[in-house]
Formats: sequence, C-alpha cells, structure tokens
Amino acid sequence: MPGPFNLHDERAYRRWRDEKLRNRPDRIEDLLVDLKDPRQLKPSELTALLERCARANIAIYRSSITREDKSVPRLLGLQLGLEHLDGNYLADDDGISSITPGAGTRGEFIPYTDRAIGWHTDGYYNPASRRIRAMTLHCVRDAIEGGESALLDHELAYILLRDENPEHVRALSAPDALTIPPRLEGESVARPAESGPVFSVESPGGPLHMRYTARGVNIAWKDDAATRAARAALEQVLAECPYIFRLRLEPGMGVVCNNVLHARTAFRDAPQHRRLLYRARYYDRVAARGHIEDWAH
Repeated sequence: MPGPFNLHDERAYRRWRDEKLRNRPDRIEDLLVDLKDPRQLKPSELTALLERCARANIAIYRSSITREDKSVPRLLGLQLGLEHLDGNYLADDDGISSITPGAGTRGEFIPYTDRAIGWHTDGYYNPASRRIRAMTLHCVRDAIEGGESALLDHELAYILLRDENPEHVRALSAPDALTIPPRLEGESVARPAESGPVFSVESPGGPLHMRYTARGVNIAWKDDAATRAARAALEQVLAECPYIFRLRLEPGMGVVCNNVLHARTAFRDAPQHRRLLYRARYYDRVAARGHIEDWAH
C-alpha cells in the first residue's frame, strides 16, 4: 500500500512530513475558535473548525453556552459530519457520556473519578468494527481546582517515532502489538479480548489511526525486543514532546478532534459543584467539508 505511512515509501513520507510540520500550529491560540452558538454554526465558524482539524486534528472552541444541554455536542457533531455515535455501555441513553465523578458502576472507571488519566486515545478497547475516529468534549462545569487537559496530534507522535527509528513504527503496526484482556462480569465475558496495532491505516494514503493507552494494568503488550523498544520510545515522546498543548477547559469551552492522544490531570471538586463534561465518541472522522447548508437559517 503506497503512501506516507508505508515504511517503504520514503518519498511520500517526506512530502507529507514536511507539509505537516510546516503547517502545524505553534500556539494553543491557533486552535481556538469563538462560537456564538455551537448548535447553529455560522459558515465562518464551521470553516475555522474544519481548517484546524485538517491541520492539527484538533480544534478548541469557546462559547457562552454553559447550561446542561446535551444538544450542544450532538448538534455540533452533526454539523462537522459526525453522525455515528459509539453507544458504549457507560454512555447515557442518547450515546453521549456525562463525565462527572460518580458512584456505582461508573465510579469504578477512571474517567468518572477525580483521578489523573494517563495518555490514551479513546476506545482503544473497541474492536476494529467500532473504531473511534473522532470525539468531542464540551465543558458544562469546570473543577474547583485541576483537571487540566493535554492534547497531542498523534500524527506528530508518529513523525517523532519514525524519524528516530522506523523500526519503532513497524513494531507498533503489528496486528498483535497491543492486547486488551477480556472484561469479565462474574463468570461471564462482557467484552472479549481485543488485539490490534497501535498505528494503522484504513486506506492508501491515510488517514492514520492510533490506538494507545499508557495504562500499566489490564494491558498486554507483545513481548519481544522490538515492541519493548518501541513502547519505551513512545513513552519518551509523550514525556518530552514539544508539540503538546495543555489547557483547562472552562464552562462553554470544548474540544473537537480526530481522536488524538490526550490526558487529564487530577482535580478537586465539591459536593455542590461537580465537574461535568459531555463526551461524544464517533465512528466518523471530522468531515473535510461540514454540513452548514443543512443548518443555516
């Protein structure tokens, strides 16, 4: 399969790499778009979001919509070409998750706690048929303290690894590079084991997909020297990469991305003020061209 992500096609890779680095945003402000109402984008607002996702796989928006209203992420996603939600079993009935510290089953999973979350892409435990290609986060309430997000375009992580040693990419592209063990509920298998690559390409020329978690438990990496070296190199990239953006989402702010690498610091809440974000995961990527004509008035 020719293209920039083929380790034998160095010419295509160099062309893609040079353009990617030339066009990458330098400051987090370069990703920011002010929206009057995410539910009804103006053509210029939609264009700005799509342009940032095309350049960096990430756009950050700021709006005055701070009430609890799940139509915000749902309608925003539709305008960006995001239609097919991943209704995972912890999501709400509408397929959108209310990310807030909670008790019960949800409280057993780290996103629904106030603890830090390491680097990952969403849905790394999903089968390929339910691959998460894009996601949105919309902040309703921020924490009293902490809860900073870190974002890294996975294509830049790929470049740093491949430039250091193409064999790292080869090892992380193996179909058995990373396995998520089955999730059990009692004696029943609630989710089977899922093996797959870290880096993969669905069609010639891209786009590049990344499946990763920095978790150290309930994870099984391929046990060979090449994978161990590649994993260590990736961890080094995530510890020292100069391309990481960090921000603390405030009410009305949000992130739209093609499932880039992201992490979260721990935070502090109060019983009367609990951090609340809406998260929507999609099987689609952010469209090259949105659907503003269907929403314009």
